[in-house]
Amino acid sequence: MEILDGKKLATELKEEIKTEVEQLVINGVKRPHLAAVLVGNDGASETYVASKVKSCEQVGFESSMLRFDENITEEELLQAVDKLNKDSKIDGFIVQLPLPKHINEDKVIEAIAPEKDVDGFHPVNVGRMVIGLPAFISATPAGIMEMLKRYKIDTQGKHCVVVGRSNIVGKPMSILMSQKSEFANATVTMCHSRTKNMAEITRTADILIVALGSAEFVKADMVKQGAVVIDVGITRVKSDKTKSGWKLKGDVDFEEVAEKCSYITPVPGGVGPLTIVSLLRNTLLAAEKKIYK
Repeated sequence: MEILDGKKLATELKEEIKTEVEQLVINGVKRPHLAAVLVGNDGASETYVASKVKSCEQVGFESSMLRFDENITEEELLQAVDKLNKDSKIDGFIVQLPLPKHINEDKVIEAIAPEKDVDGFHPVNVGRMVIGLPAFISATPAGIMEMLKRYKIDTQGKHCVVVGRSNIVGKPMSILMSQKSEFANATVTMCHSRTKNMAEITRTADILIVALGSAEFVKADMVKQGAVVIDVGITRVKSDKTKSGWKLKGDVDFEEVAEKCSYITPVPGGVGPLTIVSLLRNTLLAAEKKIYK
């Protein structure tokens, strides 16, 4: 069993991005600029956005954070998005989800200019990804694909089971794994909350990607011997063994499952660090005008 070390890989990738940024500056091109829009005071969102800002500093990006009260109207938020679309200093930006219930998330996502949509959520980017055109790919799936590539995991003709069908992870992951490329070309099955006999399906997976948001859902009897297991989930659960009183758990019961795997991602330190790096990579591509020329 080998650990897929996302933290170590993210450090290497950041160094690569930093080198590219330095070369851009030497060539007289401005530093990439990533902006984040944060509405309200959601603790998880605050932490995530703060880590993005820190990562921008590490690779030499400019960054901005726009904070808005949770009572902001939908129209006011759409106006802020439009302003960012038109700001030539901003190469890419994200609107941190979730948004307050009175704001239509789809409407906000669709208002983002596709060429600045570094989260890869806009229907134009999703559509381009589906048919294999250059696109900004949502950060978590992009990070997983990079992990498979860097660890040289054989995916050709393998059975990949994706558990979860969210627009952010499950659906794009299933599409990417089925595409014609060196570290894809898998036969893909998607499972979700209405799937019957799920364990029978997951036991057939050579590559199992789990993105449910349900702590330790996948047990040893759901995993094939020698499988590659990618755990996307991250849930805070109470623990009397930590100073904070909380512990982060993945969707996979690591202690039970690890000994059956050829490769497995830990939580934390697996997929998470690569999600932020993929966002940085998308921003660099936006600054270089490599997707929308």
